[in-house]
Amino acid sequence: MVNILVKAGDTIQKDQPILELETEKAVGSIPASATGTIQQIRVKLGDKISAGTVLLTLTESAGATPAPMATQAVAAPVKPAAVLPASGVSPAASPTVRRMAEQLGIALTQVPGSAHGGRITVEDLRAYIQNLQTGGGATKSAPAQIDFAKFGPVTKKPVSQLRKTIARRMSASWAAVPRVTQFDEADITALNELRKKTKFTLTVFAIKAVVQTLKKHRLFNSSFDEAAGEIVLKEYFHIGIAVDTEHGLMVPVIRDADKKSMLQLAKELEDLAVKTRERKLTNEQMQGGSFTISNQGGIGSGAFTPIVNLPEVAILGLGRGVLKPAVVAGKIEPRLLMPVAISYDHRVIDGGSAARFTVDLVAAFQNFDAKEVQI
Repeated sequence: MVNILVKAGDTIQKDQPILELETEKAVGSIPASATGTIQQIRVKLGDKISAGTVLLTLTESAGATPAPMATQAVAAPVKPAAVLPASGVSPAASPTVRRMAEQLGIALTQVPGSAHGGRITVEDLRAYIQNLQTGGGATKSAPAQIDFAKFGPVTKKPVSQLRKTIARRMSASWAAVPRVTQFDEADITALNELRKKTKFTLTVFAIKAVVQTLKKHRLFNSSFDEAAGEIVLKEYFHIGIAVDTEHGLMVPVIRDADKKSMLQLAKELEDLAVKTRERKLTNEQMQGGSFTISNQGGIGSGAFTPIVNLPEVAILGLGRGVLKPAVVAGKIEPRLLMPVAISYDHRVIDGGSAARFTVDLVAAFQNFDAKEVQI
């Protein structure tokens, strides 16, 4: 607040400026919403003012008794016109608004925001829904429906509820997270020889390597609580494993991975994979993850950029190991090199931290402790 222009006892007219507010970009006056005599100023210089704050009380005629509800004049900052985010720009909104939109299947890019800078509030979301229910439609026109059959034969397949859920979650992550992906390669020649001596999959080795690295870089085992303005560092290591199914990508969670042997991890991973593909997972088995691994090496994929699995702040993507010439002790040798990609939330993690995490993770793969595979 910049200045209070009136005082108790003053008689004011409707629309008369009563105080001045300073925003990040300008100073604007706030007008009175009614004519009358000021009984009490309810704010002071330096107060933070938001929409709905009671600024003063007044009576509409001299000598009248102020009534807290009937004659109270509430002067609040005038809301700017609702605006839609620019094309390609993630809309500003709180986690609560994002969760509501995700649950309702609403793209926030379609919702006009009325708060500062076009930020979307709960009221904006409600107004948008009400507008849809009354036939008003979105402020921004929906994409035109194309008749693809006019170009040639087509087959139409209904979108499953699971696919819709996946789409909403991926869209929410893409809109909310300023994502960066750090790439590297891990020499898994020795690890692969170790793997051949056991019945363990590469994913089991990856879980152990990830947990070892997370213990050194706790920030990657956290969540960003935007509403509270806090980073939540987790003392547990619940590792989500992306499982490819005919119904879509699902992520069951292995809890307390740091406390389990490789044999225990292998058995639990196999059990979860079967339940995932048979759609027999419980909600609890898909919640509470602190970090996710997506291993596409078995499919034959190379490097890729995984999308952060909210509310986590990082995800590991692994590709197929390929024999390549590499320099070892000054000599060129064929080595099995595996693509490694770490996507992370740049609101929480900086590039330097991501680079150090990746270096340590690659080292964990390349220097895997053989004692870990003992049953």
